Amino acid sequence: MWRSAARRSPQIRRLLSSSAPPAGAGAAVPGPCIVHKRGNDILHDPWYNKDTAFPMTERDRLGLRGLLPPRVMSFEQQYERFINSYKSLENNTRGEPDSIVALAKWRILNRLHDRNETLYYRVLIDNIEDFAPIIYTPTVGLVCENYSGLFRRPRGMYFSAKDKGEMMSMIYNWPAEKVDMIVVTDGSRILGLGDLGVQGIGIPIGKLDVYVAAAGINPQKGLITKARKGLDPAVARFARGYGPDEVPDLHEGASLVEVVKKVKPHVLLGLSGVGGIFNEEVLKAMKESDSSRPAVFAMSNPTTKAECTPDDVFKHVGENAIFASGSPFSNVSLGNGKTGYANQANNMYLFPGIGLGALLSGARHVSDGMLQSAAECLASYITDDEIRKGILFPSVSSIRHITARVGASVVRAAVAEDLAEGCCDVGPRELGSMSESETVDYVARKMWYPIYSPLVSDK
Repeated sequence: MWRSAARRSPQIRRLLSSSAPPAGAGAAVPGPCIVHKRGNDILHDPWYNKDTAFPMTERDRLGLRGLLPPRVMSFEQQYERFINSYKSLENNTRGEPDSIVALAKWRILNRLHDRNETLYYRVLIDNIEDFAPIIYTPTVGLVCENYSGLFRRPRGMYFSAKDKGEMMSMIYNWPAEKVDMIVVTDGSRILGLGDLGVQGIGIPIGKLDVYVAAAGINPQKGLITKARKGLDPAVARFARGYGPDEVPDLHEGASLVEVVKKVKPHVLLGLSGVGGIFNEEVLKAMKESDSSRPAVFAMSNPTTKAECTPDDVFKHVGENAIFASGSPFSNVSLGNGKTGYANQANNMYLFPGIGLGALLSGARHVSDGMLQSAAECLASYITDDEIRKGILFPSVSSIRHITARVGASVVRAAVAEDLAEGCCDVGPRELGSMSESETVDYVARKMWYPIYSPLVSDK
């Protein structure tokens, strides 16, 4: 389950922990970083703090000697110590309610995030399959609901109605000079939980962490914002299907069961935010679908808002059903060695690559063609045999590799549509001259990877 960073050469660790294509030999050797701080100010800055991994030469240069325990620990030792602490937490919380365990796991990760961002993101990248459900869906919904009690350290920026007329000047309060990615929410549509107000900040925090882990966005160049516009929190529901040129004999106000029985849909897509709305009667009606492989997508988040579970689907719709959900579920044993796959149709497969591709192409507009190219790239990871088994998505453990290729497909689509303006020292002409493999390599090289940089103080 866990990857140990110890006892591996740097080259092997680099290849294993980054699922993206290799970024080149020089990418793992960082240059010195000039800091405008000394002493405790560095230890209190999670971007620069290395905890006990500061070598003695840096401790002398930065005024840290005596402020840390004398023993110097390696990055690998720090990594292994955290993983051991996390596994101890899992053992100590065994048998506790799921919500308590999930929040405890989020807290231990958040404490590391608050203290040492480099180690945090390395742990996250190496164990993304295990930690994604903690920093993102479904635990992030629980975090948002309890954020006022979990708040320890400010993250991002907050814009409210009280700041009207001051928002432009407020931007300059952000400490980073350059921002590559902004994740924003108004807090009014938090998963299937509705209007959570300022507590919705948990969503962009988690989403930016996914951008860093999956797309290699430098966390120093990401901005989290909570903008409040006072929107109506009510969720509008739309229904159609009765009347002329529609489904025969389907009357206005028909129930979901009646609709499914009349329409016999191939796909039942749940976006209601109402947990359990695809009940036994609805799913049994879905069994009469015209399709030999009826699909049920329970997309609402978090887990408590899912329209149904995979157990329900394979029990009532049948073994040939295809299931996907917004939140993670375990696969279902169907007996006789067969498995019902609980696919997680999570947007983290695509949004990191779309964002990275848009950034590196320099496109000012994300076109339908760029989105379609990203979707087709993701679909290419699944074989016909996997589809026959009911597997719809690749493993999350390959997310950096997937993101590099999705990002490259977005760049190439932007070039083809003449939307690319280039990024940094690579212009649209250079992007257009790259082959497909060269574009993938270019995108992979631009993906940030967490490793301690030598620090030099300018004071």
